[in-house]
Amino acid sequence: MTDNPTPEVRPGAFLLELVLVPVSDLDRSKAFYTEKLGFKVDVDVSPADGVRIVQLTPPGSYCSITLSTGLPQMDMPVGSLRGLHLVVADIEAARQELVDRGVDVAPVEDAGGVFYAWFADPDGNTWTLQHMPWRK
Repeated sequence: MTDNPTPEVRPGAFLLELVLVPVSDLDRSKAFYTEKLGFKVDVDVSPADGVRIVQLTPPGSYCSITLSTGLPQMDMPVGSLRGLHLVVADIEAARQELVDRGVDVAPVEDAGGVFYAWFADPDGNTWTLQHMPWRK
């Protein structure tokens, strides 16, 4: 699994640790998330015929994403996920790093003191870098 430390699961906690991302081509998407965004591969398994599960974690995150095929209970329209946030300490530096890796990231927008820079994966699922200057 991931090298990232995980928080303790305390009574009453509901930890969000996995988000499903609907994609059309697992290998293409895995390459995008690892090579372009720097996510780490935690799992890449095919536990049954026609089933494949790829779990990836953004640098420093407790929450991972999963790309999958062959699991009808996880089917969503490809490219339908919107607005996943990646919180960063320096949005200009994070944006430039992604641009340098070939990601088409929109310019940084100031939304009343919270800053955003939007981009999409190869299937059109949208993401945003988010920076809140007061957050350490």
